Amino acid sequence: MAAHGPIFGAMLQEFDSAARVLNLEPGIWRVLTQPKRQITVACPVAMDNGEIEVFTGYRVQYNISLGPAKGGIRYHPDVSLDEVTALAAWMTWKCAVSQIPFGGGKGGIICDPTRMSRRELEALTRRYVAEIIDAIGPDKDVPAPDVNTNEQVMAWIMDTYSMHVGRTETAIVTGKPVVLGGSQGRREATGRGVMICTRESARHLEIDLRGATVAVQGFGNVGSVSADLLSKLAARIVAVTDWKGGVYNEHGLDVPKLIDWVKEHKTVDVFKGGEMLTNDELFALDVDFLIPAALENQITIENASDIKAKAIVEGANGPTTPEAHRILHDKGVFVVPDILANSGGVTGSYFEWVQNRHGYYWTEAEVNRQLEEKMVEAYNAVLRMSLKHKTDMRTAAYIVAIDRVATVTRLRGMYA
Repeated sequence: MAAHGPIFGAMLQEFDSAARVLNLEPGIWRVLTQPKRQITVACPVAMDNGEIEVFTGYRVQYNISLGPAKGGIRYHPDVSLDEVTALAAWMTWKCAVSQIPFGGGKGGIICDPTRMSRRELEALTRRYVAEIIDAIGPDKDVPAPDVNTNEQVMAWIMDTYSMHVGRTETAIVTGKPVVLGGSQGRREATGRGVMICTRESARHLEIDLRGATVAVQGFGNVGSVSADLLSKLAARIVAVTDWKGGVYNEHGLDVPKLIDWVKEHKTVDVFKGGEMLTNDELFALDVDFLIPAALENQITIENASDIKAKAIVEGANGPTTPEAHRILHDKGVFVVPDILANSGGVTGSYFEWVQNRHGYYWTEAEVNRQLEEKMVEAYNAVLRMSLKHKTDMRTAAYIVAIDRVATVTRLRGMYA
C-alpha cells in the first residue's frame, strides 16, 4: 500500500512504537504493515422508487497468518477504504492479543441505512455478499456485525452464502440470531469485556469499583452493556452521551431506566434522570473511568488535555488519536487500548464459530465463564508486558500482538 490515509496512518504509528521495542526485523515489519487483500466492489440495487443506485463496498483481509480473517461489516456514509483497512489491521492485533486463531478483516458499504427501507437494505446486503463471495467462507473470512448492522443483516448474509454453496452454512458469519446458530451471550460480549477490563484496571490502580465514577461516550450496544454491567458491580455511571445529546447525574444514573428510554426514543437526549450534557463536557468530567464507546478519533489533540479521568477503557475502535494518547500518557492517565478492551466481541464471535463448527451449543453461563477466562488472561499478559518494558498499555498490547503474529510469520516462512 504505497499511500495511506489518516486512520491507517494512526494504526501505523501505534505499530511502529511497539515494533521498535521488539527490534522487529525489516522484512517482517514490511509484511505486517501491508494489507494482504483489499477488495472494492460495485453493488447495484433497485431502489423502492424504481431507480437503480450503485453502492461502493469494501472487504479488507489484512493478515491471515493465524487463521481465517475475522471482522465486522459497517454501513455508514463515511466508510472509506482507509478506515476499513485500519479496522482490519486492528482486528489482526485484537485477535492476536486474545490468542484467538483468526486473522484480521473488515468490511463496509458507503450508504446511509437510516434513509433506506428494509427491502433496500436486504437487497444491498445480498448483492454485496454475492460480489465478495469468492473471498469469504468459514475457513477464509468470517464477517460479523458492526456500525449500523445487526443480527438481521447477519441472517441475510448467512442465507445468501448458503444459497450459493447449496447447504446451510452457519459458520460463515457470527452475531447471528440465536435461533439461526448464534451464540448465547454474543450480543453482550463486547460490553462484558469492557466491564472486565475496567474491573481489572480498578484492581491494578487500587480504585474501589464500588462507588467509582464512570462516564460513557456512546450508548449503543457496547456502551449500554458496559454501563449496565458496571452499575451491577455498584460503580456509579454519572454521565452518558450519544449522537444527539447527553445526561449527567453526580449521584449516578438509573441505567436500566436509561436503557428503556433509549429503546423507546433512540437516544439518551432529554432523559429525565439528570442534567443535559455535551460530549465536550463529558470528556472534561473528573471521573475515575472514561469509556469511549462510539466511533474512532473522538479523543484528539484538541480535547485530550481537558480529560481528568484516572483511566480510559476504550470500548470503541480507535477512539484516541496517537497525538492525544501521548498527551494522556504524559498526564499519567491509564489507558486500556481498544485492541484489548473491546476484544470481548471477537472472543464471543470465536465461541460462536466454534459452536457452529461443532454443532454443539453452550449455555450463556458457559459462554460468560469462557469469556471471563480469556479476557483476564489477555489483560494480565498485556499488563505484565507493560510492567516489563515500563511502557503504556497500548504499546504493551501491540508488543504482545505483533510478537505473536511475527513468530507465526517466521515459522511459516515465505511461500514462493
